[in-house]
Amino acid sequence: MIEVHELSKSFGKIKAVQSVSFSAANGQITGLLGPNGAGKSTTLRMLYTLIKPDSGFARIDGFDITESPINVQRHIGVLSDAQGLYPRLTARENIRYFGRLHDLNGLELEQRIEGLLAVLDMQSIADRKTEGFSTGEQLKVAIARALVHDPKNVLLDEPTNGLDVKSTRAMRQLIYKLREQGKCILLTSHIMQEVAALCDHIVIISNGLVSAQGSPNELLLRTGKNNLEDAFIEVIGSEEGLQ
Repeated sequence: MIEVHELSKSFGKIKAVQSVSFSAANGQITGLLGPNGAGKSTTLRMLYTLIKPDSGFARIDGFDITESPINVQRHIGVLSDAQGLYPRLTARENIRYFGRLHDLNGLELEQRIEGLLAVLDMQSIADRKTEGFSTGEQLKVAIARALVHDPKNVLLDEPTNGLDVKSTRAMRQLIYKLREQGKCILLTSHIMQEVAALCDHIVIISNGLVSAQGSPNELLLRTGKNNLEDAFIEVIGSEEGLQ
């Protein structure tokens, strides 16, 4: 479970995140939405423990992101916008390397790798060096790397970006499976149809502030719109008009 309370972060005079509060429950998919520059990435980077908040706090499975960053890292799997694969390693070797960073070894690690290769349909690229991989192939390796230690909380930044139709469907099915396993999933996406199909709860950030949150149906009722894209525009338009 992810709990965020009054989280704030500034870079000089720029207030990137301002008193953001929300929670993401186990067994649910929570969407973190907002226009470019809204503060989503900064919020995620604080949850990843890459940067420290100026004020407020966040806990992941009870561990504070500032006080217990190592424990937080053990409880999260991260697919970030900067995938950072090692180009001279094969897909399998990239996944194995990150498994070992999480103290996995031997048969357990190899079984997890094989399982992820199968679920993500990666057998044909498993033993190729990742240098020269397509965007979709890189994304598959990155998600496998994020899941190899079987984290309870999965943070996905644009998980279907660059994937073809078949791979997008496979990724969505994987996300559903993670939810069925009781994991806490926090994702960002600019594809409203995807958000509507996947998310149980939505948090909309605009200008560093939480503009609205609730289930897709609750947001539609609040805005009086018939689809999530129109509701999203209504929410961020109203919020920006108050700035």
